[in-house]
Amino acid sequence: MILQPAENFRLTVLNPGGRDPEQTFHSVPDPDEGLHPPINFHAFAACTFGAFHRDTRRAAGEKTPVLLLLRSDFRASERALIELKKDGRTVALSLKETGLHQIAQQLREPRKLSRFIKIVTQADACIATTPEAAEIYQRVRSKHDSATVAFIPTPYPIEDQRWDFSMPRNEQCGIFIGTREWDIPSRNHFAAILVARELCEATGEPVTVVNLDGYKGRRLLGELSFPKEKLRLIEKWKAYPDYLRDVAQHKIVLQLDRSHVPGQVAGDALLCRIPCVGGDGAIERIAFSKTCGKGRTISEIASMALDLLKSFELRAAVVAESQERALERLSFGAVRSQLGKFFSQLQGTTAF
Repeated sequence: MILQPAENFRLTVLNPGGRDPEQTFHSVPDPDEGLHPPINFHAFAACTFGAFHRDTRRAAGEKTPVLLLLRSDFRASERALIELKKDGRTVALSLKETGLHQIAQQLREPRKLSRFIKIVTQADACIATTPEAAEIYQRVRSKHDSATVAFIPTPYPIEDQRWDFSMPRNEQCGIFIGTREWDIPSRNHFAAILVARELCEATGEPVTVVNLDGYKGRRLLGELSFPKEKLRLIEKWKAYPDYLRDVAQHKIVLQLDRSHVPGQVAGDALLCRIPCVGGDGAIERIAFSKTCGKGRTISEIASMALDLLKSFELRAAVVAESQERALERLSFGAVRSQLGKFFSQLQGTTAF
């Protein structure tokens, strides 16, 4: 059995029956190519120059290890696991939605929970995009070697200059609210907007909120009585590069999310080279450890945000540290190396 060097490692990501487009990554795509951006689980394929599939046979045909995503009622994932194992593939699993509230919602039905436990224990390994998900997989796989579960954060193409969306200092102003769901308690969206209004009143900085709830969302925001012309709404879906260009125009991203998600909001901030303040996602905790929400009160977060809005030098220091941490642990090269080493460790009992 020949080990693949970590730098040459390729991974196939399979979302069986999903809607995401299939894609082979011979290189990191340009932001404006119009393809699915190399973020979230597409990023695991992109950073290894692998492939993203929704058809199990095509995934098996890649002849590489497979990261199998668990979605919906898990039936398609269960069938895919059986087929991939018959073909001799090494298979690691991950829930497609891995925030703590999302995991709870998916596993509250006895049949789904039973199927989840069966699949997780039969797979070769599990990859978690949050430390909390890793602990759940490890406890389900209690009889397996702990080395078969790994927390590997979703990567971002930090080292690729084409994905640098930074804006000149004199073109940045305001606060971008990172959350958008009013009805998920752990998002704390309402509280984040209240903090932003307070910061707006103190500094005169405008606030941008993504409102995809139409009239209802506008009414809710209207009740908060922002200073005149200081509230900007984004009310339609945008292509990811265009969305990043909007985010990059701000001085900070603010949120109070306590969902323990992988942290795409913070990943977006990394690509925009601006500070992310107040969330507790995995990427926040790695790249923005001094401004994340872990262990901090709302008042402490509001105070940090105020300091950042007032000081370009402070913002620049946060951005510099976040980029350094991201290059070490979140860049495509760093995560490709982590994935390669993890799957190499599995080769003692499985074959690529």
